[in-house]
Amino acid sequence: MNILAIGAHFDDIELGCGGTIAKHIKKGDKVIVFVATTSGFKDHKGKLVRSNKVALKEGLQAMKILGVKDFVQGNFETLKVEFNEELNKTIINLVKKYKINTVYTHWDGDIHHDHIVVAKASLHSCRHVKNIFMYRSNWYQSTEYFNANCFVDITNFWKIKKKSIQCHKSELKRTHRKWISFFYNEALNAGQKIGVKLAETFLVVKSLK
Repeated sequence: MNILAIGAHFDDIELGCGGTIAKHIKKGDKVIVFVATTSGFKDHKGKLVRSNKVALKEGLQAMKILGVKDFVQGNFETLKVEFNEELNKTIINLVKKYKINTVYTHWDGDIHHDHIVVAKASLHSCRHVKNIFMYRSNWYQSTEYFNANCFVDITNFWKIKKKSIQCHKSELKRTHRKWISFFYNEALNAGQKIGVKLAETFLVVKSLK
């Protein structure tokens, strides 16, 4: 299986589907990760929160923890990603180059600008891919409901997911380390729904059986 995991920023994939990606790699599937932005950004006051250099360093550490060997970074600026041909072509070229048959990407009902745009570009550029699953990678409330209809047991992969999240020290500092407990509880609640300890959830766009 050739899998393309798409994220707007370093940390999105780890938060949204890190356990599932680690599980795929353990099974021997080929996983390619595409992060669209340079991922550095400033707060609303113009203060630097995370530099591009730090984001890359943390992101590569996280990819190593997950076991990802094939990684591609885009050069789009954080919070300024737009739905355009440059982004679409980048994703299409990855799909063709690696003969992708399964895609994990952002939920299109997200409220984060970059997440929405990357989700839209993924759906457009991966329209010929047989399997597309959308994940949720933040805790923001949306006017839409993330109606998960696919669950992946990550009980044996939570520790790897947690370690990959912990690589993002700059973001953990900003969020006061609340990411860990939030996403653990999300996995715990999802697991209860399907009779396992911990699970990640997805919204299926399409799945060929």
